Amino acid sequence: MQKCDKCQTPFSWKKIMKSFIWTYKPIHCTNCGTEHEITIRGRFSFTLCTILPAILFFNFLSPFENFVLTFVIGMLILLVGTLLTPFLVTYKSVR
Repeated sequence: MQKCDKCQTPFSWKKIMKSFIWTYKPIHCTNCGTEHEITIRGRFSFTLCTILPAILFFNFLSPFENFVLTFVIGMLILLVGTLLTPFLVTYKSVR
């Protein structure tokens, strides 16, 4: 999990997820107040973990004839990717 560059306080999973929901809103450290922005690499890893697997599944790998089952499995893939992204994205402090 990402930590503050200044005081090494880890960001909470909830705080990182809120940052994603509000279009990559900067995160403020709860300990020292330093502002951190998501890096380009972090945005790229968010996309790779969430949207890309779901698109690949829906377009190329969907083995089921039932649309509802395919949709549910695609949404599960999207959910798992979204839940894992706070562990993979990187933030940098704003100077």
